[in-house]
Amino acid sequence: MKRFTLVICALIACTSMALALPLGTSTRTLIPAEIQQIISVDYRALRSSDTAMALKAQVLPENLKQFEEALKGVGIDPDKDVEQLTFIAYRMGKPGTRTVGVAQGVFPVKAFLKKMTVKKIKAARYRSAFIYPMASGFEMTFVDENTLLFGDTAAIQNALDTRDGYLQGLDSNPQISDMIPSVDSGSVWSVLDQQGTQNMMRSALGDASKLADYEILKKRLLGSRYQMNFSSGVNFDLDVVTSDSMTAATLSSLVKAGMLYKKMNATPTEKVAMDSMTVDSDSSNLQFHFKTDDKKFQSLMHSELFAAVSK
Repeated sequence: MKRFTLVICALIACTSMALALPLGTSTRTLIPAEIQQIISVDYRALRSSDTAMALKAQVLPENLKQFEEALKGVGIDPDKDVEQLTFIAYRMGKPGTRTVGVAQGVFPVKAFLKKMTVKKIKAARYRSAFIYPMASGFEMTFVDENTLLFGDTAAIQNALDTRDGYLQGLDSNPQISDMIPSVDSGSVWSVLDQQGTQNMMRSALGDASKLADYEILKKRLLGSRYQMNFSSGVNFDLDVVTSDSMTAATLSSLVKAGMLYKKMNATPTEKVAMDSMTVDSDSSNLQFHFKTDDKKFQSLMHSELFAAVSK
């Protein structure tokens, strides 16, 4: 149950950082239907919170660090030019899961093109798109003056195929698209598909997931969504969408029992985390709410427990 006491921290770490504003039309048209997860981070909101920036610095995944450095290498400053960053993980049959990113902001497109010309870097053409190589194995293309698509070649082409109608898009996947409006006002938000939610809950519950009842319950998990805000301390809300109210209530009881058991032998840091979190059910949703002030959360970030769950 140690993992469960800081499920919030684990989720933040494993999902990386993405955008928090509602999805723009340009971004939405690029998302293939077979979604595993969408993660969105509002860079403007992060810049206004010291706690958010400290969290970003600590759990920023290596591939995102590389992307930010690659942007700098082509004359785009992620700290000034990027307003929103969205990561889309999707399933593509035998190739497995692929990831593509979309950055939105105010980009110096003319300066970028001039730099490519000076450096004699040629773009590969894919229908109407011009795809440029970046550092660290990334490639990128401007969808429009305010939208930058990046990833490997196959992922970029899949996104462009979706936009151009060769692949089905997000709107043909109501399981995912219907969850987005509930969370897309957060500074950081995410939606996760059924399989991903089952794996997440198994990890969060730890030993409790080995119970026979959980093997039955997990089939009734349909998806999950979360949002995180930093305007008044740290607020994190996670909903696990289930098939019925009984499943949600049963999971809520299971989680609460596990927390009470863990609290008996918890460290001071673990107690702080558990005291800051509430678990309940509302209709068919299992709900987690985590709230604490900036000082306590920053202290939690520097604990051994946070380091363990955020790897």
